[in-house]
Amino acid sequence: MRHFSEIHAIALDRHGEDGLAARLQTPNPPAELANVPADRWLAVMTRCVFQAGFNWKVIEAKWDGFEAAFHGFDIGRCAMMDDDWLDALLRDTRIVRNGPKIQTVRDNAVFLQELESEGGVGAVLGGWPSTAYIGLLDQLKTGGSRLGAMTGQYAMRFSGRDGFILSRDVTARLIAEGVIDKPAGSKSSMRAVQDAFNSWMDQSGRGLTQVSQILAMSV
Repeated sequence: MRHFSEIHAIALDRHGEDGLAARLQTPNPPAELANVPADRWLAVMTRCVFQAGFNWKVIEAKWDGFEAAFHGFDIGRCAMMDDDWLDALLRDTRIVRNGPKIQTVRDNAVFLQELESEGGVGAVLGGWPSTAYIGLLDQLKTGGSRLGAMTGQYAMRFSGRDGFILSRDVTARLIAEGVIDKPAGSKSSMRAVQDAFNSWMDQSGRGLTQVSQILAMSV
Protein backbone atom coordinates (compact mmCIF):
# COMPACT_ATOMS: atom_id res chain seq x y z
CA MET A 1 0.00 0.00 0.00
CA ARG A 2 1.51 3.28 -1.12
CA HIS A 3 1.91 6.35 1.02
CA PHE A 4 -0.99 8.73 0.44
CA SER A 5 1.33 11.37 -1.00
CA GLU A 6 2.04 9.06 -3.95
CA ILE A 7 -1.65 8.49 -4.63
CA HIS A 8 -2.28 12.22 -4.28
CA ALA A 9 0.47 12.85 -6.85
CA ILE A 10 -1.25 10.51 -9.31
CA ALA A 11 -4.54 12.39 -8.88
CA LEU A 12 -2.75 15.72 -9.35
CA ASP A 13 -1.14 14.48 -12.53
CA ARG A 14 -4.53 13.45 -13.89
CA HIS A 15 -6.55 16.53 -12.90
CA GLY A 16 -4.11 19.33 -12.10
CA GLU A 17 -3.97 21.21 -8.81
CA ASP A 18 -6.93 23.49 -9.55
CA GLY A 19 -9.03 20.72 -11.07
CA LEU A 20 -8.45 18.43 -8.10
CA ALA A 21 -9.14 21.14 -5.53
CA ALA A 22 -12.38 22.09 -7.27
CA ARG A 23 -13.70 18.55 -6.94
CA LEU A 24 -12.94 18.07 -3.25
CA GLN A 25 -15.77 18.49 -0.75
CA THR A 26 -15.44 19.62 2.84
CA PRO A 27 -17.83 17.81 5.21
CA ASN A 28 -19.70 19.67 7.90
CA PRO A 29 -18.25 19.59 11.44
CA PRO A 30 -19.95 17.32 14.01
CA ALA A 31 -21.20 20.31 16.03
CA GLU A 32 -23.08 21.57 12.98
CA LEU A 33 -24.44 18.13 12.10
CA ALA A 34 -25.72 17.71 15.66
CA ASN A 35 -28.13 20.57 15.00
CA VAL A 36 -29.57 19.14 11.78
CA PRO A 37 -33.23 18.23 12.47
CA ALA A 38 -34.19 14.56 12.33
CA ASP A 39 -36.60 15.18 9.44
CA ARG A 40 -33.68 16.27 7.23
CA TRP A 41 -31.79 13.06 7.94
CA LEU A 42 -34.92 11.08 7.05
CA ALA A 43 -35.36 13.12 3.88
CA VAL A 44 -31.81 12.37 2.70
CA MET A 45 -32.15 8.69 3.55
CA THR A 46 -35.42 8.51 1.63
CA ARG A 47 -33.95 10.27 -1.39
CA CYS A 48 -31.04 7.82 -1.47
CA VAL A 49 -33.31 4.78 -1.04
CA PHE A 50 -35.49 5.88 -3.95
CA GLN A 51 -32.51 6.80 -6.13
CA ALA A 52 -30.94 3.36 -5.70
CA GLY A 53 -31.36 1.49 -8.97
CA PHE A 54 -33.48 4.30 -10.41
CA ASN A 55 -33.04 7.43 -12.51
CA TRP A 56 -31.85 10.13 -10.10
CA LYS A 57 -33.28 12.90 -12.29
CA VAL A 58 -36.80 11.51 -11.88
CA ILE A 59 -36.49 11.57 -8.09
CA GLU A 60 -35.06 15.08 -8.21
CA ALA A 61 -37.94 16.30 -10.38
CA LYS A 62 -40.52 14.82 -8.01
CA TRP A 63 -38.80 15.81 -4.77
CA ASP A 64 -41.17 18.62 -3.84
CA GLY A 65 -43.95 16.06 -4.16
CA PHE A 66 -42.11 13.70 -1.83
CA GLU A 67 -41.74 16.44 0.76
CA ALA A 68 -45.46 17.18 0.60
CA ALA A 69 -46.61 13.56 0.52
CA PHE A 70 -44.53 12.65 3.59
CA HIS A 71 -45.42 15.83 5.50
CA GLY A 72 -41.89 17.21 5.53
CA PHE A 73 -40.56 13.84 6.76
CA ASP A 74 -41.62 14.51 10.34
CA ILE A 75 -40.29 11.37 12.01
CA GLY A 76 -43.09 11.15 14.57
CA ARG A 77 -45.75 11.29 11.89
CA CYS A 78 -43.91 9.00 9.46
CA ALA A 79 -43.24 6.42 12.18
CA MET A 80 -47.00 6.14 12.68
CA MET A 81 -47.78 5.49 9.00
CA ASP A 82 -50.83 3.21 8.93
CA ASP A 83 -52.28 1.08 6.14
CA ASP A 84 -54.66 3.83 5.01
CA TRP A 85 -51.83 6.31 4.56
CA LEU A 86 -49.71 3.67 2.83
CA ASP A 87 -52.57 2.86 0.44
CA ALA A 88 -53.00 6.56 -0.30
CA LEU A 89 -49.29 6.91 -1.04
CA LEU A 90 -49.44 4.00 -3.45
CA ARG A 91 -51.92 6.06 -5.48
CA ASP A 92 -50.10 9.38 -5.06
CA THR A 93 -48.66 10.52 -8.40
CA ARG A 94 -46.47 13.12 -6.68
CA ILE A 95 -44.03 10.37 -5.73
CA VAL A 96 -42.58 7.18 -7.18
CA ARG A 97 -45.13 4.58 -6.13
CA ASN A 98 -42.86 1.75 -5.05
CA GLY A 99 -44.48 -0.01 -2.08
CA PRO A 100 -41.39 -1.54 -0.44
CA LYS A 101 -39.48 1.74 -0.72
CA ILE A 102 -42.40 3.75 0.64
CA GLN A 103 -42.45 1.49 3.69
CA THR A 104 -38.78 2.30 4.36
CA VAL A 105 -39.87 5.83 5.29
CA ARG A 106 -41.85 4.43 8.21
CA ASP A 107 -39.13 1.97 9.20
CA ASN A 108 -36.35 4.55 9.02
CA ALA A 109 -38.45 7.05 10.98
CA VAL A 110 -38.68 4.47 13.76
CA PHE A 111 -34.91 3.92 13.52
CA LEU A 112 -34.28 7.66 13.85
CA GLN A 113 -36.63 7.87 16.82
CA GLU A 114 -34.37 5.35 18.54
CA LEU A 115 -31.34 7.51 17.76
CA GLU A 116 -33.16 10.55 19.13
CA SER A 117 -33.49 8.72 22.45
CA GLU A 118 -29.76 7.95 22.39
CA GLY A 119 -28.70 11.58 22.30
CA GLY A 120 -30.10 12.93 19.06
CA VAL A 121 -29.99 11.84 15.43
CA GLY A 122 -27.44 14.45 14.37
CA ALA A 123 -25.26 13.85 17.41
CA VAL A 124 -25.13 10.09 16.80
CA LEU A 125 -24.76 10.07 13.03
CA GLY A 126 -22.71 13.24 12.75
CA GLY A 127 -20.52 12.56 15.76
CA TRP A 128 -19.58 8.96 14.97
CA PRO A 129 -15.74 8.81 14.74
CA SER A 130 -14.44 8.66 11.19
CA THR A 131 -11.80 6.19 12.36
CA ALA A 132 -14.63 3.73 13.10
CA TYR A 133 -16.84 4.66 10.14
CA ILE A 134 -17.64 1.05 9.20
CA GLY A 135 -19.41 0.75 12.55
CA LEU A 136 -21.75 3.55 11.52
CA LEU A 137 -22.39 1.88 8.16
CA ASP A 138 -23.22 -1.35 9.99
CA GLN A 139 -25.60 0.56 12.27
CA LEU A 140 -27.39 1.98 9.24
CA LYS A 141 -27.60 -1.45 7.64
CA THR A 142 -28.89 -3.31 10.69
CA GLY A 143 -31.00 -0.58 12.30
CA GLY A 144 -32.38 1.07 9.20
CA SER A 145 -34.23 -0.16 6.16
CA ARG A 146 -32.44 -0.45 2.80
CA LEU A 147 -29.54 1.61 4.12
CA GLY A 148 -26.84 -0.97 3.54
CA ALA A 149 -23.97 -0.84 1.07
CA MET A 150 -23.82 2.21 -1.22
CA THR A 151 -27.19 3.62 -0.15
CA GLY A 152 -26.03 4.25 3.40
CA GLN A 153 -22.71 5.63 2.17
CA TYR A 154 -24.43 8.09 -0.17
CA ALA A 155 -26.91 9.08 2.55
CA MET A 156 -24.08 10.04 4.88
CA ARG A 157 -22.16 11.89 2.16
CA PHE A 158 -25.24 13.82 1.04
CA SER A 159 -26.02 14.64 4.67
CA GLY A 160 -22.67 16.39 4.86
CA ARG A 161 -20.88 14.09 7.27
CA ASP A 162 -17.37 12.80 6.69
CA GLY A 163 -17.39 9.44 4.96
CA PHE A 164 -16.05 7.33 2.12
CA ILE A 165 -18.01 5.96 -0.82
CA LEU A 166 -16.79 2.63 -2.19
CA SER A 167 -17.46 3.56 -5.80
CA ARG A 168 -16.03 1.64 -8.73
CA ASP A 169 -12.99 3.94 -8.91
CA VAL A 170 -12.32 3.94 -5.15
CA THR A 171 -12.60 0.16 -5.17
CA ALA A 172 -10.19 -0.05 -8.11
CA ARG A 173 -7.61 2.00 -6.20
CA LEU A 174 -8.06 -0.11 -3.04
CA ILE A 175 -7.49 -3.26 -5.10
CA ALA A 176 -4.45 -1.73 -6.82
CA GLU A 177 -2.98 -0.89 -3.40
CA GLY A 178 -3.51 -4.47 -2.19
CA VAL A 179 -6.01 -3.45 0.50
CA ILE A 180 -8.68 -5.81 -0.87
CA ASP A 181 -8.78 -8.22 -3.81
CA LYS A 182 -12.42 -7.66 -4.80
CA PRO A 183 -15.23 -5.24 -3.93
CA ALA A 184 -15.55 -5.01 -0.15
CA GLY A 185 -18.58 -6.52 1.53
CA SER A 186 -17.44 -8.94 4.19
CA LYS A 187 -16.60 -7.77 7.69
CA SER A 188 -12.92 -8.60 7.21
CA SER A 189 -12.68 -6.67 3.95
CA MET A 190 -14.46 -3.67 5.46
CA ARG A 191 -12.02 -3.72 8.39
CA ALA A 192 -9.15 -3.72 5.88
CA VAL A 193 -10.72 -0.75 4.10
CA GLN A 194 -11.14 1.14 7.39
CA ASP A 195 -7.53 0.43 8.39
CA ALA A 196 -6.28 1.72 5.03
CA PHE A 197 -8.36 4.88 5.26
CA ASN A 198 -7.18 5.46 8.82
CA SER A 199 -3.54 5.24 7.67
CA TRP A 200 -4.14 7.61 4.77
CA MET A 201 -5.99 10.06 7.02
CA ASP A 202 -3.01 10.08 9.38
CA GLN A 203 -0.58 10.57 6.50
CA SER A 204 -2.53 13.34 4.80
CA GLY A 205 -4.35 15.18 7.58
CA ARG A 206 -7.52 14.84 5.49
CA GLY A 207 -10.82 13.22 6.41
CA LEU A 208 -12.56 10.23 4.86
CA THR A 209 -14.44 12.31 2.30
CA GLN A 210 -11.40 13.89 0.70
CA VAL A 211 -9.26 10.76 0.94
CA SER A 212 -12.06 8.86 -0.80
CA GLN A 213 -12.40 11.49 -3.53
CA ILE A 214 -8.65 11.63 -4.16
CA LEU A 215 -8.54 7.84 -4.42
CA ALA A 216 -11.30 7.98 -7.02
CA MET A 217 -9.56 10.70 -9.00
CA SER A 218 -6.31 8.75 -9.04
CA VAL A 219 -7.94 6.10 -11.24
